[in-house]
Amino acid sequence: MKYKKITSSLKAKLQMVVEHYPLLSPIIQNIHQKGGTVLLVGGAVRDLLLKLPIKDLDIEVHSLSLAGLEAILKKFGPVSLVGKSFGVLRLHGLDIDWSLPRSDSAGRKPKVALDPFMSVNDAFRRRDITMNAMGIDLTTYELIDPFDGQEDLKKKVLRAPDTHLFIEDPLRFYRVMQFIGRFEMLPDKELDAVCKKMNLKEISIERISDEFEKLFLKSKRPSLAFKWLDKLGRLEELLPELAALQEVPQEPSWHPEGDVWEHTMQAIDAAAAIECETQEEKLILMIAALCHDLGKVVTTKIIDGKITSRLHEIKGLPIAKRFLKRITKKKELIDTVLKLIRYHMTPGMYIAGGTKMPAYKKLARNLAPHTNLQMLANLAFADKRGRNPDKGTPLDSKLPDIEQFLKKAEEAQVLLNVEQPVLLGRDLMPEIKPGPMMGQLLKKAYEIQIDEGIKDKGLLKKRVLKKAIK
Repeated sequence: MKYKKITSSLKAKLQMVVEHYPLLSPIIQNIHQKGGTVLLVGGAVRDLLLKLPIKDLDIEVHSLSLAGLEAILKKFGPVSLVGKSFGVLRLHGLDIDWSLPRSDSAGRKPKVALDPFMSVNDAFRRRDITMNAMGIDLTTYELIDPFDGQEDLKKKVLRAPDTHLFIEDPLRFYRVMQFIGRFEMLPDKELDAVCKKMNLKEISIERISDEFEKLFLKSKRPSLAFKWLDKLGRLEELLPELAALQEVPQEPSWHPEGDVWEHTMQAIDAAAAIECETQEEKLILMIAALCHDLGKVVTTKIIDGKITSRLHEIKGLPIAKRFLKRITKKKELIDTVLKLIRYHMTPGMYIAGGTKMPAYKKLARNLAPHTNLQMLANLAFADKRGRNPDKGTPLDSKLPDIEQFLKKAEEAQVLLNVEQPVLLGRDLMPEIKPGPMMGQLLKKAYEIQIDEGIKDKGLLKKRVLKKAIK
């Protein structure tokens, strides 16, 4: 077993994390007094060594029964038994998972066998990747690294502690995929060979969706994950809509980077660098960037010597919808992404055509309630920056036309919201009864408000009632 002291700076950082949870130290002491060993495991150890923020703590307790661990935790408050069958306990008010070593059978519904006295080596061997198969003894602050995970981190290599155990959970394929994008690490030849042949048919969409979300939300270079799928020869099998983008040509004067595949890979990396207000907005942007040009597969033609993809933003909607249903069940997310795809060409067209303010207000209305002009501009930024002739990375330059679009949207006061209608149904009563006629008049009043900039309620009412009388 490989034990070694962590550096003083890492120890100090970890001690600060422990001190953040006032109950943690006394619980550790109680477990130690009962003969148990308390190990910080998994992603927290990896992130500590990578000098990344530590968010979730997973603690594995050795040499103590589940009943013994539960009894100690109950001294400090109510204990959740939700994960008891998997050897996982939660103390109410303490955001930490407490688990025992276990072995799982293969399949979607694995049988779990708890083994408090399993060796650390055997327990860690069951983990997915060596960088996640490390632990830190929270009593001695020693690093336990039986499979050289720390060295693999330095070499930026993804390696399985045991490839035979790795294949028992096919979801690990998608975990490798998102690790590639998140940590910019690549699998070794042995793991590549395993992933190339794994059966992935039994994984639920919900579990796949979780891994894609981690890829999109935590990666600086998500393109690496999709390029890995292509390298394995599994891109067409798993994401055929993306595979179809390869070798679809683009007009060099507009797209010097090459085919639609290269453009899309650059665009998602460009989107990853854009700051969003919320994680939800970030996820929407990333997926929209990935899907925005799927329609070019069915629309790309050569006309008068020029490569064109007319109406690809519309023809791509059913293709994108089919793709999205393969990776998520979130209907609102799908609807929002489709809205952005539908209008992703608009920012550049508006600036090039000198479009007036009313059009911005109408566009905001068309995007609502799903999204807004800021999100559309973000997608346009990613699209424009995905045009670097030096392949592999997006452009990092200012885009005056998109910046001008944002400025115009702000001037129209519809960057984040729509302009609210001045005339409402109650304003038309008692002249007009509720029903289809009222709806038509309100729609017309809003059109006049937007097109002519009229916000006088009395004048709008007079205009539409005049039309109703005629």
